[in-house]
Amino acid sequence: MSGKSPLSFAAHWLKRLLLGFFGLLLLYQLWLFGWVLWWSWVNPDTTRFMEIRLGELQAKDPKAQLKKQWVSYGQISSHLKRALIVAEDDLFVHHEGFDWEGIQKAIEKNRKKGKVVAGGSTISQQLAKNLFLTPSKTPWRKAQEAIVTLMIEAVWSKQRIFEVYLNVIEWGNGVFGAEAAARHYFGISAAQLSAEQAARLAGMVPSPRFYDRNRGAPGLASKAEAILVRMPSAQIP
Repeated sequence: MSGKSPLSFAAHWLKRLLLGFFGLLLLYQLWLFGWVLWWSWVNPDTTRFMEIRLGELQAKDPKAQLKKQWVSYGQISSHLKRALIVAEDDLFVHHEGFDWEGIQKAIEKNRKKGKVVAGGSTISQQLAKNLFLTPSKTPWRKAQEAIVTLMIEAVWSKQRIFEVYLNVIEWGNGVFGAEAAARHYFGISAAQLSAEQAARLAGMVPSPRFYDRNRGAPGLASKAEAILVRMPSAQIP
């Protein structure tokens, strides 16, 4: 060990391991940022969430495929845009990726319930998770979600964030994006959605696969009614 004590030798290698770890972590962040830059003008063909759901479906049926179809921002009903802003992130056009008041309310609600019942995630945070991460709720995943959210908010316009979100979020068992959802539930295009239909779709977002199986759930009807009332005041990019 060239005269080094065992302790100093261990410290030397620990330092090298830590440097290597942080170097790999930095490379991973740069890789993610590269995708964020690419998707600022190229539409994502698939996401991490889509890959996970497709794997689950194909484990039961090897021929299973996802239902998804990209459409431009202008081809999506403004009713759906307003409904999602109301349901998921009413301060979307104003914040820079995080709704601190909403997060505080979620923490307080979870504390009172004694379990996680609310997340306080913004549309930008949800998009970051759907594009790159997994449904797990570990501290590492939440930290990575925050980093990707900052990347997206720094590079993309609010309209681009919302356009990608509308096209990649899960809306049922193997159903992704506004166009596929509109056709799956109503047999029409995303551009044709009425205010009532949009409110119903927005109400499904937190538990899309559950509502796909239970379309007559009374809770969904009441959520849709509450969303519909607030939609006229929603600000969209």
